[in-house]
Amino acid sequence: MDFRFFTLGNLWSIVSSLGTPRQNQATLNLIEAKWDDLVGHMPLKICYPALDNEEWRITTGSDPKNTHWSYHNGGSWPTLLWQFTLACIKMGRTELAQKAVALAEKRLPVDSWPEYYDTRTGKFIGKQARMYQTWTIAGFLTSKMLLKDPETASRLFWEEDYELLDICVCGLSKNGRKRCSRGAARSQILV
Repeated sequence: MDFRFFTLGNLWSIVSSLGTPRQNQATLNLIEAKWDDLVGHMPLKICYPALDNEEWRITTGSDPKNTHWSYHNGGSWPTLLWQFTLACIKMGRTELAQKAVALAEKRLPVDSWPEYYDTRTGKFIGKQARMYQTWTIAGFLTSKMLLKDPETASRLFWEEDYELLDICVCGLSKNGRKRCSRGAARSQILV
């Protein structure tokens, strides 16, 4: 089982309300606390940490494109920026998104809008990256637009449905009760 941090899945769990508000805040707190590892010089790592040596050989089939801190093995993908921005807006943490967008804004146009970046901190353009990637440009522009008009973001994410969550959580309880408090539903972890 792979226990690494997968950025895309964690961001979409926030956007689609698969996590509780507490879990969603914890995910953004983790990104903020591990900023140098998960964001570095170019937002955002696709996963963290990268696999190396025997793990890399087994998991990737020794694919040279996926060496440690490259491509799908810890590479930095600017297209994740808009999804990060959306999650930050949903959770009221726009300062994190603004910080990430400011990093990208300094480099992406100068670097010719590459597909991904290599190294542990995302310092270099990926060794096999294609330039002028639409998804890189679109991700950056979408982030800028969402930050300029955060109301727009509300059309792209789901709000928590505490009534439904209440039913799901209470249905899983062993005490046989049909209903329980919304406070209990908010604090439960759904798997």
